[in-house]
Amino acid sequence: MKTEFSLAQLADPDIAEADKILRACVHCGFCTATCPTYVLLGDELDSPRGRIYLMKEMLEKDQAPTAEVVKHIDRCLSCLACMTTCPSGVNYMHLVDQARVRIEQRYQRPLAERLLRRGLAFVLPDPQRFRASMRLARLARPLAVFLPTPRPSATPGLIQRIKAMLALAPSRLPSPGPAAGSVFAALGKKRGRVALLQGCAQQVLAPRINQAAINLLTRHGIEVVLVKDEQCCGALTHHLGNDHDALARARANVAAWRAEAAGEGLDAILVTASGCGTVIKDYGYLLREDRTFAADAAQVSALAKDITEYVAGLGLAPTTRQDNIVVAYHSACSLQHGQKITTLPKELLSKNGFVVKDVPESHLCCGSAGTYNILQPDLAGRLRDRKVANIASVKPDMIAAGNIGCMVQIASGTSVPVVHTIELLDWATGGSRPASNWSSGAASGGDG
Repeated sequence: MKTEFSLAQLADPDIAEADKILRACVHCGFCTATCPTYVLLGDELDSPRGRIYLMKEMLEKDQAPTAEVVKHIDRCLSCLACMTTCPSGVNYMHLVDQARVRIEQRYQRPLAERLLRRGLAFVLPDPQRFRASMRLARLARPLAVFLPTPRPSATPGLIQRIKAMLALAPSRLPSPGPAAGSVFAALGKKRGRVALLQGCAQQVLAPRINQAAINLLTRHGIEVVLVKDEQCCGALTHHLGNDHDALARARANVAAWRAEAAGEGLDAILVTASGCGTVIKDYGYLLREDRTFAADAAQVSALAKDITEYVAGLGLAPTTRQDNIVVAYHSACSLQHGQKITTLPKELLSKNGFVVKDVPESHLCCGSAGTYNILQPDLAGRLRDRKVANIASVKPDMIAAGNIGCMVQIASGTSVPVVHTIELLDWATGGSRPASNWSSGAASGGDG
């Protein structure tokens, strides 16, 4: 694609990167076939190729984003399926992230939407605030029936988004997991030492996921530390276009993890939420222009691994085979498209005794995508229903996924138990059977 940035514009490292990305695009349109919003809507402007044209014009002309541009960028899930499909290697992720920052800085959203987005950015990255908000949502959920039914609109309104938030809130919450700063000793001979990302929403909604990871790792000789000064990875605010907050959190995490590595050492930083993992693995890029943090950020990105990447090297041996358990494996977009981890989780499940079934249209997003199922509830709901129907076609006993957002989204549309891949691997190697669905850990000692 031909670009026309001025030399002054190209002096900006972000614009120079955008120019490189845009020039790689050859207009082939392969991306349209795997883009969830294009599949649903059939609108060229709701395809990666269409959005690339809109972003190119906005950045080249140094224009304030228009309402039309914002509408189509907002509809993008950042599922990155287009990057898997693209034969030219267009880094759509870095381009759309830059566009979102431009929108956040130069576009005046309606007051109600600004307040909602700021509220999400304030609450979701903080586990204590998020827990409190879930309690309030539980109390408010019965009142949702009294909210008016909004008129159909290209842009969802506040009432529709509030209803979506209330619908996603669990009826009960599990008790909090272990505190930051905790260290879990290896059982038997120590083979390694890792940091385990504590997460934000996940530690409130399903602390059992990290507990299963800790159980499996320590049982296999790995010491696990929950780093005390760790923060939210920044993914939530990053995808809302608030790079000031996201980069501040990235710097804080880099400092905390590098300090831990410089102390007793770290073999890896393990992540059980693939949406977080994709962003942490990108810290080196995000902080590339920061002279203070660039080198350390690159080292942190190199240390970051999805939990399945690490446990694959531990030589897991199943203690009780589960040959009669049929598992539908949902491949989270952030894992298959963002991190290019596709077959490994399925191979681990299969080797450890489960009957693993591929889900039809596995490349299409479930509609979770961070805050997308709140900000774009109609599209998210349609994608969820499509995903759940495809899962049902393989008649599973359980559904496995590697991302808490996907687990919550899918569980909201099915009664089939939705569990994390690491929970099944823990069960197969001596742990307990996973809870029956993503929020049912509350049934055994929840705080309500």
